[in-house]
Amino acid sequence: MRKYTSVHDVANLTQLVQEAEHLKANPYKYKSLGENKTLGLIFLNPSLRTRLSTQKAGQNLGMNVIVMNLDKEGWALETQEGAIMNGTTVEHIKEAAAVMGQYCDIIGIRSFPKLQNRDEDYNEELLNQFIKYTKKPIVSLESATRHPLQSLADLLTIKENVPGGKRPKVVLSWAPHIKPIPQCVANSFAEWMGQADVDLVITHPEGYELADEFTQNATVTTNQQEALAGADFIYVKNWSSYTDYGKVLTDGDGWMLTNEKLQGTNNAKVMHCLPVRRNVELSDEILDGENSLVLEQANNRTYAAQAVLKRMLEAL
Repeated sequence: MRKYTSVHDVANLTQLVQEAEHLKANPYKYKSLGENKTLGLIFLNPSLRTRLSTQKAGQNLGMNVIVMNLDKEGWALETQEGAIMNGTTVEHIKEAAAVMGQYCDIIGIRSFPKLQNRDEDYNEELLNQFIKYTKKPIVSLESATRHPLQSLADLLTIKENVPGGKRPKVVLSWAPHIKPIPQCVANSFAEWMGQADVDLVITHPEGYELADEFTQNATVTTNQQEALAGADFIYVKNWSSYTDYGKVLTDGDGWMLTNEKLQGTNNAKVMHCLPVRRNVELSDEILDGENSLVLEQANNRTYAAQAVLKRMLEAL
């Protein structure tokens, strides 16, 4: 595995989930694999779970880990080819990424979309330039369009909690938020569930349709009550509009998940990638109740990252 940016970089989804399960049971079994190898984690945006879990995953494999908050600790990056750098940018990504590649054996990069220009965000310019110029294996720690480490942890969490032998009904349900949020987590979850052994339903208000490429294997409805009927898992997440790009189209009144809404489900387990705005996206009664899997998801982030890093180390 030379790069990990989406489900399309995974040859066998079932095997990767099984490997994450194995590492969860045996986190230090392969500690010699990363000896004298360096993992660089580069953040252009805030992080709690992604930073700590991926750092721990690297350490479990015996790697040296360097973390850099590039937006605060590095030079302002220029990404445009042929730029005349007489403005606010100080270093071109050609040199910055190449130097990181000299220092590190594997690099993780995290950056969010600007939510201003859809084509620019969905072209994944920054991520692709890091892949090009570092010349080292790249792990996406979340990009403009996807969050693949989160999605692997989500799939592991569902597998661990699915009712015995059943093909579960999984619902991705839009939730309210106070500001525009990227589509990354929703895109990625839909894409991964579309390749997994689940029945996926996506529900959201009018105007919040995701890009078609992510929803090919899903049923999509604007009727939340209909979507939740018989659900085994509900993944709650806000995202801004894709068609009216980056816009908030509704205050989301009536869309927050509550225990009352769970009554029409198959005692569904509730998931969220965190951080979560309590009593806006999800009610206290859900988050503090027995149906919540949010802390299990967060714990599984380590073993998802460890499975990916292990495969990359084995390929070095």
